[in-house]
Order: sequence, then structure tokens, then C-alpha cells
Amino acid sequence: MLSPTRAGATLLAAGAAVAGLLLGSLSATPSAAADQESCRPDGLYETPGVPVPYCSVYDSDGREKMGADHQRRVIGYFTNWRTGKDGRPACLASDIPWDKVTHLNYAFAHVDGNNKISVGADGPDNASTGMTWPGVAGAEMDPDLPYKGHFNLLNKFKKKYPNVKTMVSVGGWAETGGYFDDSGRRIDSGGFYSMATNADGSVNQAGIDTFADSTVAFIKKYGFNGVDIDYEYPTTMKDAGNPLNRTLSNARRAGLVKSYGALMKTLREKLDRASAADGRHYLLSVAAPSSGYLLRGMETFQVQKYLDYVNIMSYDLHGAWNEYVGPNAALFDDGKDAELAQAGVYSTAQYGGTGYLNTDWAYHCFRGSMPAGRINIGLPYYTRGFKNVQGGTDGLWGKAATTTCPAGAGPTRCGDGAVGIDNLWHDEDTNSQEAPAGSNPMWHAKNLEKGIVGDYVTDYGFTADTELTGTYVRKYDSTLVAPWLWNAEKKVFLSTEDEQSVSAKADYVVDRGIGGTMIWELAGDYGWNAAKGQYEQGSTLTTAMYNRFKSATPYGAKRSTVDLPSQALDIDVSFDQFPLGDSNYPISPKLKITNNTKTTLPGGTEFRFDHSTSAPANAKDLSGFNTTLVRSDHTSANNIGGLKGDYNRVSLKLPAWQALAPGASVQVDFVYYLPTSTPSNWTVTFDGKSYALAADLARGTTVVEPGTGTSPSPDPSTGPDPSTSPGPDPTGGSCSAAAWSATAEYGAGATVGYGSHWWKAKWWTKGETPGTTGDWGVWQDLGAC
Repeated sequence: MLSPTRAGATLLAAGAAVAGLLLGSLSATPSAAADQESCRPDGLYETPGVPVPYCSVYDSDGREKMGADHQRRVIGYFTNWRTGKDGRPACLASDIPWDKVTHLNYAFAHVDGNNKISVGADGPDNASTGMTWPGVAGAEMDPDLPYKGHFNLLNKFKKKYPNVKTMVSVGGWAETGGYFDDSGRRIDSGGFYSMATNADGSVNQAGIDTFADSTVAFIKKYGFNGVDIDYEYPTTMKDAGNPLNRTLSNARRAGLVKSYGALMKTLREKLDRASAADGRHYLLSVAAPSSGYLLRGMETFQVQKYLDYVNIMSYDLHGAWNEYVGPNAALFDDGKDAELAQAGVYSTAQYGGTGYLNTDWAYHCFRGSMPAGRINIGLPYYTRGFKNVQGGTDGLWGKAATTTCPAGAGPTRCGDGAVGIDNLWHDEDTNSQEAPAGSNPMWHAKNLEKGIVGDYVTDYGFTADTELTGTYVRKYDSTLVAPWLWNAEKKVFLSTEDEQSVSAKADYVVDRGIGGTMIWELAGDYGWNAAKGQYEQGSTLTTAMYNRFKSATPYGAKRSTVDLPSQALDIDVSFDQFPLGDSNYPISPKLKITNNTKTTLPGGTEFRFDHSTSAPANAKDLSGFNTTLVRSDHTSANNIGGLKGDYNRVSLKLPAWQALAPGASVQVDFVYYLPTSTPSNWTVTFDGKSYALAADLARGTTVVEPGTGTSPSPDPSTGPDPSTSPGPDPTGGSCSAAAWSATAEYGAGATVGYGSHWWKAKWWTKGETPGTTGDWGVWQDLGAC
């Protein structure tokens, strides 16, 4: 989740008027002669018939233009509630390190009761459009703009830093299913849940259209470069998201993924039409979960093709919602995660020893469907922590057990979260009591580490003579890439970030060609105030990333790691009919292949695709398509220290007896064991020729009819694969289908060879010998082979 620490703070967010003017693009409008298609990022959806000006944002390799010293993104979330009006430290536009960031996500707007984007009613107390800060250096309003507040200051500084793009972020933990009115009262409007999904689970297209139209108008009026959707969460996993939304969200679970896709497609198409009209490309991004649990309920994250990039919330991986003490945002797995061990992840063979509560696993999950450069990993500038920790090594992988959850947090067993001086940025529960979480800005954590009681503590309800108990000793695990503070006297564990971990993560981004980083939130960064002898809000970590990125090589702009055929066929593939929530294990969708060409695909036609190494290399089908692993880029028995490569490449074939006519579809029962985003880099091979698939949206491909134009080359990703060539039937015949096995599971439609005959399963079966079940039995005799 984007940190629940802001849930209470959003009570300070106020509203906005909608008067304004369109601010200019941050990039020059391309000439009419520009080849816009050459600038389209690999895999990005193209709205039919709309000439999108991609070159206003992307170069001819499909990479985003961010300035000569910004080879990777540094996206900072800038919140609307740290105004200083409550006596606590402010974070205003003038405090942003504008020369170090590439994008700013303004948090948050919300979905109002009329399904429109909003930041509330206009007025002088509205932080977004009405508030002013007299006497604060750098916070002087731009008199040329018809609105005040944060929006005025953001656009004032954008004039000085024209390469920085701003996005309005909608939703967040606190306002996904409702919003806070101008008095701070929560309005349970339904938010994203009811705007996009009807009560019966069907798509609410009218609500989606209203929201998308209002969003386009909003970003134009207030000078934003696009919109960031922070919907927490459109997953079928029961009880996921803010407990305050559960009554509404649980009732709609079965329809959330489909309506999320409809929302993103609609936003993309309406933004594209606005882009064509205005001569500049408007960006669309999302904040996506990194938890394997949440992603299992988001199917194959089918919305990726509509996004300019995805920001992975690769934090909140451990916290006081349960008792397992671990890092907030580990980069890698170490094989010792106590929560995963308890769930049998390391000992269950199907998981392949793959630990999935770390940034590297989450990155690879999305890498399955997107170029590395369209992915940004999240970094937390806040801590999470526990008290009364028992066991572990300096608290790491210990337990902090309690049965009492904060009011409103639901019936689950919670961990014993740190409180008081160890919980400076806390929320309040529904009884207005401190919610234990160990949440602090990094600048406060640095003061704890140094034994300093900052002069700001009185602003958070502590007395000026507050003393620290015990010593906060910095610890670091180089395998996890995770620092933390351990107070042995108090048994307090606070998961942190600092220059060492952030620099290591920046190196990881550069080495793997990743697009960049996303920060929640800028106000948590630190700097040293020598005059006061304390750490305060600063830009130390952001500067460390900037310094590492400014001379880096360009990010990875291609999805495939090998060259694919340049000619593509109009063949559609989809993964759907996923079981819901906890029923979806193993993950078992239907793979549907539809032939939209004018040519019949003969039996034996081979399809190959890549799925990410976030799922072990043990995918299979139960439909007789002989799914075979062709290549795995990760061959280790676990992912300690990171997955070694991006893809598992899989082959499957139409059964020899089953041709696929024009307009026809075939369905395959597919099974795999950990989440992966939509498989990509497809090829189809028949009559000795290989083609890409138009549905992949790859750059540089031309859609053709089979046999027309220049003959495409065979699939270069692997060359001939003898393991998929027809071989003798072990039962004595010459059938090229896989031989029947008494220990294998077969789904409806599966075909096998047995006794020199083809056999097709009518329903699921195991251990029933073909030819022995009779005419009304499971196996249908398809004849000799």
C-alpha cells in the first residue's frame, strides 16, 4: 500500500475550485512530420485512429525525455497535508529538490460522490488551490495564475524547472473507497469501488466515463502532465485494502479486476484524444502493489499496456498488521523470512524456494509484461517498527505478537507496533487513539540513531524534556539490503533506509536497466542542521539517487531480451476465468488463443511466450498442448540475493488433429504457482516460419497475413528445440501427442497418445487408462495416429 501513515493526515486536505488555465507542455510540440510511432514505448497501447504525439515526451527509441542529467526517473510523492498550519514541519513546493527529481506526484485527489475527480471545495483553507503562506520564503504566489495553494507553487517552480513533470495522484489508502470533506469528516462515497464497479460486479462504464472526462479537464486546468491512479486495491483477495471499505469492496470482489481494466483503457483513450488535440502526450501511471498475496488476486495485471509506466509500492512488506518482524522494503530475499517460512513457501516444492516479499521479486513480476524502463521501484522515506520483539537476530525475523488490533483494523491478529517517540508519524484509529505502527520520517529515525531529541518533538505532543530510553543501534543486512535500528533495552525494531541502502538500490536500478525510483514521500528525507545539532527534513537520499543516475546508461526500452520477428499476425491471446481470491491456488486461468487472420493455423502450430521468473519454471497445461519449458533465465534453487534473469520461455502446440480456422478460438487450462504479469514476447510458428503477435504491441513490427511479404525468420530466441519435436509413442505407436501417464492430471480437452490412438479427455481425470472407460467414460477415442 502507499503508506497508511497518511490516512489520518489526509484529514488536513482541503478542496479546490476548477477555474484555471492550461499551462504549456514541458517538452516542445513535435512537428507534423515527426514519426510519432517511432517514439511510442515498447508495448504501450495505441488508441485506434488517434495520432498521439508520443515524440513530445519520448525520443526515437521510446525512452522518456527528462533532461541530460536525468537518465532514470526520480518520482517523488508530494502530499497536500504537510502545510505547517498545524504547527508541525511543513513541506511546500519550495522545499522540493527540483533539480534532483524528474516527476512529482501530487497526493491526493479523490473520487467524489458524483464520480468526478476532486480536491474538495474552493476556499482559503484549501491546501491545493486556496491556501497561502505569507512570509515563507519561496512560497510567494505566482500572480499570473487564477488559483493559489500547492497548485500555484508547483506551476511556479515548473517554469524554472521545465523538465520536471507533475502528475495528480488519485486515491491512496485513505481515499480509495471514500474521501474526507472540508471539515475532515469521512464520506463513504464508494470511491473507486463504486465509480468503476456496479453492485452486481459488472463494469460501471458510465461512472468510468464521468471520472475520465473530469480527469482530463482537471489536468488541463491545473497544468498537470498526467494522472497517477492509486487504487488500493482492485484485487479479488477478500478484505484487501482499507478496513473501512470492506463492506463495499468485498461485495464487488468478483468484478474489480475487469472494471479496473475498463477504467485504465478508458483513461488511456481519453488522455490520448486530449493529447492529439493539444499536441502533447499526457501520462498515465499507477501505484501497484508488490505483495504476492495482493497480486495473486489481480490476475496477470492486464492493465500494464495502458500505462506509460508502473510505480511498484515495494514497501510495507512487513509491518504491525501481523507479528512477523522484518524489513519494510528489503531489496532481496535471504531465505529466512519468518512469515514466508511459516506459510511453507521455502519448503513447498511448487514455489521453487522463491521468496516473494522483496523488491526484486516484485520488479520481476512486472518485468514479465513490460520493458525494464517502464517500471519504477518504490522507496520508503518512512519507517515501520515493532516493540516487545522476541527472538530473531537483533530483532530481525523475530516476533512481536499481540491479539489486539487498532480499532477499525479488522479481526486479524496484529503485531505489537511501536508507539510514542518511536511512532512520530502515526495515524489514529477509529476511536481516535494512536495506531501503533513504528512510523517515522527518516529524519526522526536518524535523530533516534544519534541519541538526539529534536526540538520538533513538542509539535507532536511530547514535552521539551523528553528523554530517550535505551540506545538505537544501526544494523544492516547486506543480503537483504536492509538497515534497521535495534533498541535492545526496549526491544524496539525500526526498519529504515539510509545512504547505504538507497545507493545499493540505485545501483540495482542502473544495473538492470530499470526506469527509476518512486519515493513515498519526499517529506521523510533528511539533512543535517549543524546550527541546531539535529537532523531535519532534507534531500540527502534523493541527492544520492540523482548522483547515481545522472551519468547512467539509458534505461532498458525493449521488453524482449532477444530479437523477435518483425512481421506479426493478428492473433489474440488472453488469460482469463481466474478463480477468485484464495480459490486461485494454484493459479489456474484459461488461456484463450483466437485466430483473427484469414489463414487456418494447422495442427502442430507452435506458440512460444515469456513469463517472468517471479513464477517458478514449472508452468503447465492440463489440455494436451504439451507445455514445455524451453529456457529459464533463473536456474537457482531459490532467489536468495535476487532472481538471476528475467524470463522463463515456454512452448505449447496445437494438437496435431486440431487446426484453428480463421475467427476460431481454442482454450487451454493453464497452471502456475506464483503471480506473474501478462506473458509477452509471443511467437507463432507453422510451415517453417515464425511471426510475432500483433497483440504484443511491440515496436517495429508490421502486421501481415501469413505468407505475404518477406518471409520472417524462425524464432531467434532459442533456435530449434528438439525437446518439442514429435517422438515415438512409448506405448508402441507413433502418436506425436504426449504419452498418457497414470500419474498425470488431465483437464477437459487434454489429448494424449496411447495404444497408437489419439485420446481426448472430456473432463478432469487422473489414473484412468484410455480405452478402458467405455463410450460414456472420460476418454474419447479420436482414432489411430
